[in-house]
Amino acid sequence: MSITADPVGRHAAAVGATGTCPLMPNYGPPPVLFVEGRGTELFDRRGRRYLDLLCGLAVTTLGHAHPAVTEALTRQAGRLLHVSNLFANEHQEPVARTLDRLVRHGAPGTDPGKVLFQNSGAEANEAALKLARRHQGRGRHVVVSALRSFHGRTLATLAATGQPEKHEPFQPLPEGFRHVAFDDVEALEAALGPEVGAILLEAVQGEGGVNPASVDYLRRVRKICDERGIVLILDEIQTGLARTGAWFAFQHAGILPDIVTVAKALGNGVPVGAVWARAEIADAFRPGDHGSTFAGQPLALAAARAVLETLEQLDAPRLAAERGAALRARLEAVPGVAGVRGRGLLVAAELEPDVLAGRRAADVARAALDAAEGDGPGVVVNGVTPTALRFAPPLVVTDTELDEALSVVSRVLEAP
Repeated sequence: MSITADPVGRHAAAVGATGTCPLMPNYGPPPVLFVEGRGTELFDRRGRRYLDLLCGLAVTTLGHAHPAVTEALTRQAGRLLHVSNLFANEHQEPVARTLDRLVRHGAPGTDPGKVLFQNSGAEANEAALKLARRHQGRGRHVVVSALRSFHGRTLATLAATGQPEKHEPFQPLPEGFRHVAFDDVEALEAALGPEVGAILLEAVQGEGGVNPASVDYLRRVRKICDERGIVLILDEIQTGLARTGAWFAFQHAGILPDIVTVAKALGNGVPVGAVWARAEIADAFRPGDHGSTFAGQPLALAAARAVLETLEQLDAPRLAAERGAALRARLEAVPGVAGVRGRGLLVAAELEPDVLAGRRAADVARAALDAAEGDGPGVVVNGVTPTALRFAPPLVVTDTELDEALSVVSRVLEAP
């Protein structure tokens, strides 16, 4: 096997004797092979420079190769990698206590919750769905979620995801899921019956187009759940740990869910996830009800511990709010941007039809990536809908980097 690059070095694939790539095609052909990163910058095999305003889908909140995370991983890798959940490791309790404190930030007087570690966001949501069912018991198994939501790609989390086009190839999906219009209390109430045990929402829909829920909506949903004994699950996989300008996006509404799921930013690139739940709900799980060989292993939690410590040292919510305001102001000044929506450092720029000129936002994102030439950078963003670009830069992004990146985006929009 050999590694070959295309003539401009933007695409590399493992090519065997048959000339085909041995990777399954579910992600499509990758446009770039990255080999190095630092802060907001990425570099490909030819040394071309890119400004990463997507953070691996809101993952590398501290930027690439952050020294605190690198040092924690290096130290832990030389000591202990894995023991399984038959035993404890030194990072589990400190990380769990910090997550509990941050989830309950702004909710003084609430009792401590409990944490279950997972390996990813989809697994965290899967565990949350199982926990809600275990707590509610037979007969209250139905989960209501929102149209255009995204909760993962396991069969259960795919069924919870409110995107029918993603369901069709995998039918029949697990039953017990209903979808209603997002940010619409009346539609939600109409879907509720005695068999409904949980409501699963994103405070800001990420993959659905960066759509924030209103404060009033989240407060009213919390009240409905309290009145009807329904478990409220907030999926904070993409928004958790300061991205929106609060430790968790639901905190903008001043509520506390019953279950919260988190992943992405927790490891700054190391696969790790977690489920937080109120203690009385968490205690519904009994030994053997749920588990994972790798979940909460020492290497992943060493990274998570360093990430959480660093985020608190930086006062990450304040920094995300400040950097988000700087990003929004610049985006609103870009010719061809019709509007900007989102919270903090998770925003979408809606593009004017005239500037798209028949293109999709994904085409604009690809052109921005391909702009890497000479001393000029490419820019990493993505088309989150056919007409909108998603931006999720790291907390460490500078004004200079924002100016440089959005100059590239402006040129791409001007030259269809």
